[in-house]
Amino acid sequence: MNFDILYEKIKEYDKIMIFGHVRPDGDCYGSLNGLKDIIKTSFPKKSVFCLTSQVEFLSFVGKMDDVEDEEFIDSLAIICDTSTRERICDKRYTLCKEKIKIDHHVIIDNYGDYNIVDEDISATSLLICRFLFSYPDLKITPKGANALYTGIITDTSNFRYRGVNLETFTLAGRLIEMGVDVSFIDKNLSSESLRATKLKAFIYRSLKVTKHGVVYAKLTKTTIKYYNVSYDEAASLVTLLSNIKECPVWILIINYPKEIRVRIRSNGPDINKLAEKYGGGGHQKAAGTSLKSFSKVKSLLKDADELVRCYKDDIPHDL
Repeated sequence: MNFDILYEKIKEYDKIMIFGHVRPDGDCYGSLNGLKDIIKTSFPKKSVFCLTSQVEFLSFVGKMDDVEDEEFIDSLAIICDTSTRERICDKRYTLCKEKIKIDHHVIIDNYGDYNIVDEDISATSLLICRFLFSYPDLKITPKGANALYTGIITDTSNFRYRGVNLETFTLAGRLIEMGVDVSFIDKNLSSESLRATKLKAFIYRSLKVTKHGVVYAKLTKTTIKYYNVSYDEAASLVTLLSNIKECPVWILIINYPKEIRVRIRSNGPDINKLAEKYGGGGHQKAAGTSLKSFSKVKSLLKDADELVRCYKDDIPHDL
């Protein structure tokens, strides 16, 4: 993949704004902070800012920046890990002079003036690694390497998902050579509050399974308030439902203040088309959507159950 346009545009602009998506995850935080570190370390005179929601449990990766509106004028926007323009967290990206999209999701919306997308790579942080190692004058600090490594292991679930290959391990290994503190990252990703631990117990007690093997759990606003956890903490518990032998698809349904967020995961059938049917999207094995009513959730669960039935019976399925 050729990164020359990204390299030349970074050299051209004095102010660079790096944007992420709504409800940022580890790969979003990793790619934003890793790219910022590369630019600031390689070109110290440039002003570089990261812009997405602040997520407490990812704060060890890096902080987001507060930027006044006038700073966006005549700046370069680089939008990472964000498949569609609707999902860009800070809409002030439209104020920037030019826009570059760097992403690894299925191409739905090429909103950038320049689009750097590889649907087959496991994480956007890996694309940033490719960029880093493509030009001899680019540098990164151990903190930046930590950010990219965090993005890689969170989006691959510690190298367990399909798409992980020799390049994945090679790039991760090169980051380790540059000072990644693996134990520091693991400690921050593994530790959790007592409140979150109690919420896990609630999920195990309340989970349900559809007729053909979709396991799911619902977290209402009342539940979130009772256990006094953030919505980000709650959303991160989607992996809690994985690895149930009879259930190749698992779903965590969270009632946010203004929407119902549905996180869908699979170790069997592809579920990105299911998410797309309901206005969402994502990868073949990790996707999600936002819904306005629980009646829509009921319909999605019915479609998911049919998807699993066809998967188990080894017959084609069209949503």
